[in-house]
Amino acid sequence: MVRFIEENTKPVKNETGDEPKTDVTTAKKKVLQDLIINNGGGLINSWVDSMRTCSPTHLKSLMKRSSWLTEHPSALDMFEEILHVSEGKQIVMFLDYDGTLSPIADDPDRAFMSKKMRRTVRKLANCFPTAIVSGRCREKVYNFVKLTELYYAGSHGMDIKGPEQGSKYKDDKTLICQPATEFLPMIDEVYQKLVEKTNLTPGANIENNKFCVSVHFRRVDEKNWSDLANQVRSVMKDYPKLRLTQGRKVLEIRPIIKWDKGKALEFLLESLGYANSTDVFPLYIGDDRTDEDAFKILRERRQGLGILVSKFPKETNASYSLEEPDEVMDFLQRLVEWKQLRAGA
Repeated sequence: MVRFIEENTKPVKNETGDEPKTDVTTAKKKVLQDLIINNGGGLINSWVDSMRTCSPTHLKSLMKRSSWLTEHPSALDMFEEILHVSEGKQIVMFLDYDGTLSPIADDPDRAFMSKKMRRTVRKLANCFPTAIVSGRCREKVYNFVKLTELYYAGSHGMDIKGPEQGSKYKDDKTLICQPATEFLPMIDEVYQKLVEKTNLTPGANIENNKFCVSVHFRRVDEKNWSDLANQVRSVMKDYPKLRLTQGRKVLEIRPIIKWDKGKALEFLLESLGYANSTDVFPLYIGDDRTDEDAFKILRERRQGLGILVSKFPKETNASYSLEEPDEVMDFLQRLVEWKQLRAGA
């Protein structure tokens, strides 16, 4: 059996005291919690339905944007309020990469961030401890970002490394955390089998992200999604220690361990000395379903805020929203300018 993980969206009040409504019923609620690989037919159809509902083009019809924005207002419009609730606390920044710092690309290998975004993130890291938390292999994310002063958490947080140089927040020794090392041979094996199985599916892209495997179906014709699901199923049935989760037109194959982007956030806060501190204000910005693990942690801690990057309404544990990477850059730049003004004063 392979586990198909569905996020819990039970509301928890945030620091502003708001409790977002979750009475909007979406197709996501109908997704099966468990995908029994040994069964086919209906369960595969449910899996394909889940793939379909995760597509933004399908999500846009499920909720009215105006009512959704009431619950998840623009972080740019509410910038002063965010500053107010963070007053007197150390802001720590957590940023997803794809769809947050760079536009979503049809070819995952060409998801480049702009030079302006890179300059903005560098300035941000000079003002606040800053981490990139991505489903990508850590080395790949670093090659995209190319900033040594950041913390990098790749493979959905299963591969964490501290800043190499240039960070005022660096510890005496380089921080490293890899809780799933024992699964590396299994991940490599699954990657090779999936490459072979999906070879004849036009548009399928299998990416080895070291501690997880990503099956990108962004360029796969929707009529072929069922075939792709069956191909993945035929491989996964032999690996009960791996689980399957889903992102934006990508299937993620990961070890069954209690570790995700939320755990990575907590680990990094602890490493920075803020494990039980009330004087820290984590800000997490991300666009993907896997970022919900981090948004959920912030709500449970009643500390900090999550910001979802999306043009389309969808259920989320985030408190605020931004539409696209350009808006993320504007928000980060305003944070930098605010910090620099305070430092100057």
